[in-house]
Amino acid sequence: MAKSVEPATDLPPYRYTAELANSIEEKWIERWEERRTYFTPNPVGEISEPNGELAKRPPYYVLDMFPYPSGSGLHVGHPLGYIGSDIYARYKRMDGFNVLHAMGYDAFGLPAERYAVDSGRHPDVTTRQNIANMRAQLRRIGLGHDPRRGVSTIDPEYYRWTQWIFLQIFDSWYDADRQRARPIAELVEELDAGARPWPPGSAANGRSWSALSERERRRAIDSARLAYLAEVTVNWCPALGTVLANEEVTADGRSEQGNFPVFRRPLRQWMMRITAYADRLADDLEGLEWPESLKLMQRNWIGRSFGVQLDFSVKADTEVAMPVFTTRPDTLFGVTFLAVAPEHPLLAGGLPASWTDDIPASWRGEASVPDAPDGGFASPAEAVAAYKHLTERRSDRQREGDEGPSGVFTGLWAEHPLSKEKVPVFVADYVLMQYGSGAVMGVPAHDSRDFAFARALGVPVEMVVQPPVEWLSEQGLASDAGVERWSDAYTGQGTSVGSGRDTDGLPSEEAGRAFADQLERLGLGEHQISYRLRDWLFSRQRYWGEPFPIVYDEEGDPVALPESELPVLLPELSDFSPKVSDDELAEPEPPLARLSDWVETELDLGEGKQRYRRETNTMPQWAGSCWYYLRYLDPTNSDAMVDPEVERYWMKHQGEPGGVNLYVGGVEHAVLHLLYARFWHKVLHDLGHVSSPEPFQRLFNQGYVQAAAYTDERGFYVEASEVEERDGSCFHRGQPVERSYGKMGKSLKNGISPDEIIAGYGADALRLYEMFLGPLDQDRPWETQGIAGVVRFLQRVWRYVVDEQTGEARVVDAPPPVGLRRALHRTIASVRRDIESLRLNTAIASLMEFSNELRAELGDEPPAREIAEALVRALAPFAPHLCEELWERLGHTDSVVYAPYPESDPDLAALDQVKIAVQVNGKLRAVLEVPAGAERDELEAAARAEEKVAELLAGAKLSKTIVVPGRIVNFVLDGKG
Repeated sequence: MAKSVEPATDLPPYRYTAELANSIEEKWIERWEERRTYFTPNPVGEISEPNGELAKRPPYYVLDMFPYPSGSGLHVGHPLGYIGSDIYARYKRMDGFNVLHAMGYDAFGLPAERYAVDSGRHPDVTTRQNIANMRAQLRRIGLGHDPRRGVSTIDPEYYRWTQWIFLQIFDSWYDADRQRARPIAELVEELDAGARPWPPGSAANGRSWSALSERERRRAIDSARLAYLAEVTVNWCPALGTVLANEEVTADGRSEQGNFPVFRRPLRQWMMRITAYADRLADDLEGLEWPESLKLMQRNWIGRSFGVQLDFSVKADTEVAMPVFTTRPDTLFGVTFLAVAPEHPLLAGGLPASWTDDIPASWRGEASVPDAPDGGFASPAEAVAAYKHLTERRSDRQREGDEGPSGVFTGLWAEHPLSKEKVPVFVADYVLMQYGSGAVMGVPAHDSRDFAFARALGVPVEMVVQPPVEWLSEQGLASDAGVERWSDAYTGQGTSVGSGRDTDGLPSEEAGRAFADQLERLGLGEHQISYRLRDWLFSRQRYWGEPFPIVYDEEGDPVALPESELPVLLPELSDFSPKVSDDELAEPEPPLARLSDWVETELDLGEGKQRYRRETNTMPQWAGSCWYYLRYLDPTNSDAMVDPEVERYWMKHQGEPGGVNLYVGGVEHAVLHLLYARFWHKVLHDLGHVSSPEPFQRLFNQGYVQAAAYTDERGFYVEASEVEERDGSCFHRGQPVERSYGKMGKSLKNGISPDEIIAGYGADALRLYEMFLGPLDQDRPWETQGIAGVVRFLQRVWRYVVDEQTGEARVVDAPPPVGLRRALHRTIASVRRDIESLRLNTAIASLMEFSNELRAELGDEPPAREIAEALVRALAPFAPHLCEELWERLGHTDSVVYAPYPESDPDLAALDQVKIAVQVNGKLRAVLEVPAGAERDELEAAARAEEKVAELLAGAKLSKTIVVPGRIVNFVLDGKG
C-alpha cells in the first residue's frame, strides 16, 4: 500500500492530507453524478436534455481509443491517455465548447474468450465483471465522461448496428469510375439495362450479362460486393482453433495469444474489399492532423508503388506470359533471375521432369531445404513440392523478416522481353503472392534481398547502375571495383551502364523512362500502380464475436438477412471452447457449428418459408471498434445508427475533413484499427450515412508508463511488488533478482494499481503526477516516491485559499500587487498554449512556478480573490476535485467545470523588462535589463553606455553592429576583442 506523504497525527484539522483528498474526491464524484454535470446535450433527440443550453455552443469531440476490459484491472499506465484527454476536454468546456467525451468497452474477441476458457466461466460473465471493475476504477480517477454515451460491443443493441453496417457493405460495390461505393442494386439495374458492361475477370467468365442464368448472375454480383466470400490463404492456428490476422502472428510464426504454431492454408472466408479504397486511404492522409510518422506507417502498409508491369515469356506446358511488376525499370538489363511466390499458379503444373546436367546442387534445394538429399532433389517437381511444404509453415512476417532468403530452381526459364536472353525462374519465400503479381525480377546488384538470394544460391550479379564514388568509398572499395567485391547491393540512382544501348551513360532514371516507353510501344508492358494492401480477412472461427447477419440457401450462396431480423443474437453456448488440435490439417470447427438447432433455420425472406443455414464464423474484434465513435453520438437511438442532424453537429467541420476533433490513443493501433475504421467510415460516407469523409481529424499518440521489472535466475519475471531492495541489491522471497525497466503491465509483472496510489495520495495527485512525469507523447518512468512533490504543490494551493484551522476561505477582496497580476497573466498565457498543444507537463510546471511566485510575494498573507479564483480555474482541468471544493469554499454555487477558463491580458502578460546580452567580437561583456520592446537604437545606445563595453570600443575600429531586439547586441571590431 502506498503511504501518504503526511503523518496522520498533530495536523491542523483542515490540512490537505490523503484522507481529506479522498473525502473531497468522493464528495464531488457523487455530486457530479447527482447534478448530471457531464451530461452533454445533442442539438435534437432523446439526449438533448439536460443541459440543453450547451448545445448552442460550438461542438468539440474528444475521444479515447476503445479500451479492452482486462480481467486484472487497471495499472497506473492504463489511464495515462485518459487523463490527458480528460484535461483537454475540461479545458475546452471551460473555454466555451459543448464537449462530447465518453468511454466504452471493446469487449468481444480472442483475449476475452481465452480468459473465460482459462477461468471456466462464460465470457459474458467475466467480461461484464471486468467492465464493471474498470468503470469503477476510471470513475474514481475523476474522468468527466457522459455516462449515457458509453457503449459496449457485446450489448445486442450495439452489435445490432455493427451487423447493420456489415449489411451496408455487403449491399455495396465500388464504382471505379465515380471513385465511391454505390448500392449493389444500382449495379444490377445498370447491368439489366445494358448500360454497363460486366467488369472483366468477373465470375461471368466473359459471357454477356444477358446470357447468364439467374443463379450465375447472383454469383457474379456476389463477386463484386465490398463484402464477399473467397478462398484465401490464411494464418491457421489449430491450437487456438481459428485464423489469425498477420499482426496476430509473431515474427517466428507463432500466435501472439498463447505462443502456438501458425500454419498457412486455404480457407473460404469473408473478405472486405478495402483495396478498392487504397488510393483514397493514402491520399486523404494529407488533410489530417496526425503525426507524420504515423501517416508514414499507414502509407507503407498501403504500399502504393508506381512502376511498370512487364511480361516475361515462360515456357512450361505451353508458352505463357508471366507479368512482373517493378518500380525500377532502369535496372531491367540487370535481371539475372525471376522469382515467384510459393503460391504462384505457375507452379501448379508443367514443371520439367528432370534437371539438366549443369544445374548446381544449391539450385536443386540443397541450400534451402534442411532435409534435402545430398546434391539436392532428383527433379524440379520434387524440389518445388518440398520447398512449398517448408514455406507453408512460415507466416508473411517471417518470410519478410531478416532471415536470409531461400529458394529452389523450378527448372523453367524465362525470356527477357528486351534482350531476349534466358533467365532462370526460382520459387522463393521472400516473394509474396499478395504483392504485385506474385513474381519479381531479380536484380541482385541493385536490390538487397535479391543480392542476398543470389549470393546464397550462386546466381550471377550484373551491375547496370554505376554507383557514385562516394558509395564505393563507404564500402571500402576503389572506384573501379567490380561487383564481385560488393558486400551489398547498390539501391540508389546513378549512371546507366551495361545495357549495350544508347541509354548507357544516361542518368539511370532517364534510362528507366526510356525502357518503360519501349515496353509500352512493343506491347510488352505498361505503367501501373501496385499496392501492398490486401483485402481484409473478416472471418473468425470463434464464439465470442458478433454473429454475421447472413444465411446460406440450399445451394450454399449467401443471403443477407433483412433489417427486421437484427440483431442476430449470439446464442447461449456452454461449451464455447474452440475445437483445438496439434494437427495443422485439422478442419476448422467454429463453436457455433455445434448448435444445430440454431444453425439450421426456417425463414421467410420474401419467397415463402425456406430452410437456411446460418453463418457459424463470427466477426473479428476489429468490427466493433471500427465505428464506436459514431454510436457515442446517439447511443439510445433505436431507429438509426445515428441521427443525421446529430452526426452533422458533431462530425462535420467547415473546410476540414471533419470527424472527431481530438483522438488520443496508443501508437500500437497506428495501422490496422485506424485503417479499418477509415475504410468503414468512407463506405458509410459514400452511401450517405455520415457527413465527413474522415473519422478522426486530429490524432495524438500518448507514450507508455515504464516501471522497474525483475527477473530471477531462470530469466522469468517475478512480481515487482514482492521485491525488496537491500544494500543496492534486489531480492524476491530471499533470492537475488535482476532489475530492468520496461512497459508497465501483466507480462512484466510490474503493474501498480491506481487504487493504491489514490488511497495513499488522492486522485488529483495521481492525475498531476502522471502528466508531470514527461511529455504526453513520450514514455516516462514511474517512481511512486516522486509523487510527493506534486502533493506538496496541491497542499500549497489549498493553503492559499483555505484556512487550515477553520476551513474557511482566506482570500481578501483587494487588488493584488501589480507584479503578481502580471505574473498571473503570463502564467495563464503559457498554460493555455501548452494545453492546446497537449504539452501538459509544462503547463503544470508553469502553474507550480506561479505558486512559488505567489509564496515569495505574499509569504503567509492571504491572496487577493482575483488571484485565487484565477488560479483555481486554471488548475481545474488538472485537479478537478480539489478545484471544485476550493471554488465552493470561495462562495460559488455553480460548478467550476463550466466556469470560464481565465483569459490572459496581452498587456499584462508582456514583460516590463527583458535581459539582453552585450558582446564584443562574440564574447559576453555585459548583461543589460532594458524595457521590453525597446527599439534597436535604444538597445545599441544602452550597450555602448556600459562601462566595460565603452572601454573596449574606445579607439577601436568598428566593423559592424549586430542587434537582435530582446536578445543580443554584438559589436564586431577589426583587430581588437
